This record gives sequence, C-alpha cells and structure tokens, in this order.
Amino acid sequence: MEMVALAPKCGVEITGVSLAEAGGATLDAIRHAIYTHGIALFRGQEDFTPQAHIAFARRWGGIDINNYFPLTDEHPEIAVVRKRADQVTNIGGGWHTDHSYDQVPAMGSILVARTLPPSGGDTLWAHMGEAYDALPDDLKTEIEGLEAYHTADHIYDEGGLYAQTDMGGDLRGQALKTGARHPIVIRHPQTGRKLLYVNSAFTVNIVGRSREESLPLLQKLYAAATAADNTCRVAWEPGSVAIWDNRTTWHLAMNDYQGHAREMHRITLTGEPLAA
Repeated sequence: MEMVALAPKCGVEITGVSLAEAGGATLDAIRHAIYTHGIALFRGQEDFTPQAHIAFARRWGGIDINNYFPLTDEHPEIAVVRKRADQVTNIGGGWHTDHSYDQVPAMGSILVARTLPPSGGDTLWAHMGEAYDALPDDLKTEIEGLEAYHTADHIYDEGGLYAQTDMGGDLRGQALKTGARHPIVIRHPQTGRKLLYVNSAFTVNIVGRSREESLPLLQKLYAAATAADNTCRVAWEPGSVAIWDNRTTWHLAMNDYQGHAREMHRITLTGEPLAA
C-alpha cells in the first residue's frame, strides 16, 4: 500500500489496495490515513460492486441510512447521489459536511463513481484541522467554548431549498425535523486534533445568538475553512472510490456538466458523539 498526497494539506491517494478485499491491518491503515488527511482516493476499483461496497462498510463499522436521498432498490444501505442529463440542480453543490444536523453525526462516507459525465463533476474537499490551525489567535479565543446549532430543515423540507428546484421531486424525508448542537471546535475522536466544526449548509446560528448576530462570526469561519491551501480536488474516473471523514473535512460537488448524467453511490458510516 502506497500513499501520495492529493494536495499539501488535504487528501491522499492510496494505491496497491483492493477495497473489496481490505481488512485487518490494511483497513486500520486506511482508517488512520483518512482520520489524518481527511479524504482518501482509490482508483482502479472496478471490482467494488454494490455487495462489496456494503461488505467493506460493515467491516469498517455501522452504516447510517440516509433519510433524504433515493436508495437503490436492491441495496437500501446505498444512497444514490444522482443528477439526470435533463436536470440543472445537483446534490451537494455547496460546501458542507454530511449529517452535522444529527445528534451523533456520521463519521464519514464511501462514495463510488457509477456514471460519469465526459468531463466535469469533480469533488473538492477542505481540511478543518488545517482551517482551525490557520485561524488568528484572537479568533481561536473568540470561538473557544461556543456551540452552534445545525439543521437540515431549510434544505430538505417541503418548502426548502431543494423543493424549489428540479431536484426536489427526487428526494425523500420532507416531513423530517432535525436539529443538533455541537461545539464550534471539536476534538477528533481518534486523533485528538482540534477541528473547526461548522459548515455553511447546515449551521444556522451560534447557540445563544440570533442568526443575524451569528453570521458575521460564522462567515469569517467559512472563509477560513475554504482557503485554497486547505483544499484538494478529485477528478473522477471509472473505478474511483473516495472515503472521507466528515469531522475532518467539508466537501463540494462541482455542477459543471450540464446536459450529462452523473450517478454516485454513497454509504454513510456511523460516527460517535462529538466533544470539544
């Protein structure tokens, strides 16, 4: 197994591994790489069938079933992240981290490329450990001990953002209500590293402040999170698989392939409670 950095501060490409067969010490090494670098890319995984996808996720740990995305008929563990050729809106087209609106957010996700456009549709990640480290000391002091409130209701409910687009009819869970409080700065459960834990999609306000009062500080943090030297970019190919840590990263799916279809299969991995 060999690793090459995707970017100086975010991401790693791992070669010499078949995910369909990975377990034991190999799986432990993959876990450690993802906890540290935020996201790992694996190419040449054409044998990573839906059955292998599920089996690998179960070897890792628990599976969180997504409440909003379509699920494959044969394998409800797999969420379908799809944009048809006739659709304009894509899923995940803004910076976010998955499931931060849950009381126990997901650890991360395993995303498999199934149908790709001729070009475009790349995914970007940003490393929240690097983002926190780069904050000025006075800003670190200002956010110490603060919590933020996260919800998905404004995105997925019947009057939410997706309902106003051509993607709305494909989604589920419009009647669900979500909400969770998390520290703005968390410690990674495995590495102990300090991470910035807010995101511009699901973080609504700082606890104890209105949204209007919260936005100036939150926007400073959002700008710091997506600074160019914190990020990496993956150009998808057939057989590509990405696994990322939701606590350590944000991600964004580019929507630059109008007139073409893109379909990815995602399994979300169960996480653990977060703490400062």
